[in-house]
Amino acid sequence: MTAQALFDSSLDTAALFDLPRPAAECRIVVAMSGGVDSSVVAALAAATGAEVIGITLQLYDYGAATGRKGACCAGDDISDARAVADNLGIAHYVFDHESAFREEVVEQFADDYLSGKTPVPCIRCNMGPKFTDLLRMAKELGADCLATGHYVRRVIGAAGPELHRALDPARDQSYFLYATTDQQLDFIRYPLGGLPKTQVRELAEQAGLRNAAKPDSQDICFVPDGDYAKIVRSIRPEGGQPGAIVHAQTGEELGQHKGVIHYTVGQRRGLEIGGLAEPLYVVGLDAAKAQVLVGPKIMLAVHSANIIETNRIGPLPDAPLTAKVRSLSKPVPITLDGPLGDGAATTIRFENPEFGVAPGQAAVIYCGERVVGGGWIDSTD
Repeated sequence: MTAQALFDSSLDTAALFDLPRPAAECRIVVAMSGGVDSSVVAALAAATGAEVIGITLQLYDYGAATGRKGACCAGDDISDARAVADNLGIAHYVFDHESAFREEVVEQFADDYLSGKTPVPCIRCNMGPKFTDLLRMAKELGADCLATGHYVRRVIGAAGPELHRALDPARDQSYFLYATTDQQLDFIRYPLGGLPKTQVRELAEQAGLRNAAKPDSQDICFVPDGDYAKIVRSIRPEGGQPGAIVHAQTGEELGQHKGVIHYTVGQRRGLEIGGLAEPLYVVGLDAAKAQVLVGPKIMLAVHSANIIETNRIGPLPDAPLTAKVRSLSKPVPITLDGPLGDGAATTIRFENPEFGVAPGQAAVIYCGERVVGGGWIDSTD
């Protein structure tokens, strides 16, 4: 079966990639992590009739990840990506980016935790190895575009390409891609953004991909068991320094902890300070003093957040804005107090108090379904 015949004829594969000229004259580079989503993108790209090249970045120790599914860019996932490429008859290259990934993502993750922040390493990865380096490689290979398996949509607006939320809200990954630049968006394609996950699985089966039933990764790729503290301790051993659990309002010492790396803002369970009249939550982390600050839920209410290293995608709209301050939260109404983009610092003001806003997370700004931009939360008021 030819690549073009892999899918139902009613599926316009060429339209999914918005190619600048006939597909037979184009070259598409696909970022292949080894998961089902990027594998389907490679199959869709091959079905256009374009020349397709798959690239996988090995981001951390191959041996340590062998036998573990969902590792993303290591271990068996690299083998899956290579097998899919062989099955589709496309070229496939693996590039070792372990040292850059460790420095730009893993060590930054540890440092953020040590400073009392709540990091989002997937955004750091997209800002660094996954887009910056892959995009450079794709252009060096003479590609017409770089395609990924992210669930977001690239929509052509009046001022050029715009980044929009995925059609399937349960799969939307726009929160993790707010730092995409206008120049990157000109070159990157997201062919799965308008498809539900169920259809992507069906396409994988139609194409005979060996990873069609492969489960999605549920954890940060380099923290497979969810034990963030173990990773931080292995990189920054000082992160396990014990200290006091202190009431943020009264200053009273309520107990002891085994290191601020075990806590995040908004956390309630695991404090081990029973016998209190009301439930207490982590409302702040003072890494310098090795203190975990706790207080009643009302202390988590935030009226504004100061964000730094901001990015804007396209022009700033003259329309109501919303923001997400956690990947799983719903966008809430906000106003901007200052410029957005080019790395400038600004302040977002919430129409209603927002809970659980933590420094180190990202604030991503939307206008309807469109991603306007965002930045890192530096502090809250």
